[in-house]
Amino acid sequence: MVKRGYHHGNLREALVDAALKLIAEKGPQGFTLTEAARDADVTPAAVYRHFAGREDLIAEVARQGYAIFADLMAFAYNDGEPSALAAFEATGRAYLAFARRHPGHYMAMFESGLAPSDHPELAREAARASGVIERAAARLSEHIPDGKRPPPSMFSAHIWAMSHGIVELFARGRPGGRSPFPPEELLEAGIGIYLRGLGLLPPDR
Repeated sequence: MVKRGYHHGNLREALVDAALKLIAEKGPQGFTLTEAARDADVTPAAVYRHFAGREDLIAEVARQGYAIFADLMAFAYNDGEPSALAAFEATGRAYLAFARRHPGHYMAMFESGLAPSDHPELAREAARASGVIERAAARLSEHIPDGKRPPPSMFSAHIWAMSHGIVELFARGRPGGRSPFPPEELLEAGIGIYLRGLGLLPPDR
């Protein structure tokens, strides 16, 4: 029996909210379904009305995270305006902002060990998010000669990896993760070095 009278559809989101809180506190592998049910004020059996198990619940948290992330990246990119370079740099800043504002979602997406291919809806949202960065990379590099132009998927993967590394090392308040420079400055400098290496920025930029 459900302990509290949720309206139709609310129980699923109550469980997601409980999981988000627990993930932020304990990590995606640090809580049980029983804890999520308790925090949502339902019996453990009620969880199975909406989720096949804990992995399924975490996958839904990750799916919602990727949906938010994709929307945020698309908003930051702004169809390449006011310039391809400014829009590309904005997507990097959006990555850092997402990690700060949505720690539970971020951890479910990147620290849960889930294989997106095992969860089609999660895979679809993840592809939508990576697609924004690939479009930004393709637009920015379209003037590089074909023989010297990296594939957009490689270009975007490099920037994604750089952004992710800065988040993990310097933007999440972890012990030892201190830098004399703000994460945004680290990312901007790193992107600048990368783009200069591709010939997309003059040496003095």
